[in-house]
Amino acid sequence: MRDQIRRNMPLFPMRIVTKLTELTPRQIRYYEQQGLISPSRTSGNQRLFSFNDVDRLLEIKSLMEKGVNIAGVKEVLLKSQQVLEAKKEVEKVKQEMSEQELRRMLKQQLIIPSRPGQTHLIHGELSRFFRH
Repeated sequence: MRDQIRRNMPLFPMRIVTKLTELTPRQIRYYEQQGLISPSRTSGNQRLFSFNDVDRLLEIKSLMEKGVNIAGVKEVLLKSQQVLEAKKEVEKVKQEMSEQELRRMLKQQLIIPSRPGQTHLIHGELSRFFRH
């Protein structure tokens, strides 16, 4: 999580980004106008780019060099964003499943094997662990 915060911090002015990406300021402004990037702004309205913005610009540059037009670039970036969101959703489901499995195992261990349905705890104490 902390790495994601650092990667989103606006750090680089236009001059540095143009050197890092070998794009012109005009190209970068055009990509911003097209909604492909959204750099932060200082109080003086200067653009500041994050590591993620630089990565995105390099990805755009690579696609454009391969002959993909701006509409194609938008589509590719949209699809990659959707894939990323789907992966996050899968991880969330996996975590929920893990929590459900943990609850099931805990419940099995709390039940006394010799007396099915009986536990070491009284019912009220056990119910706080198994609300779902």
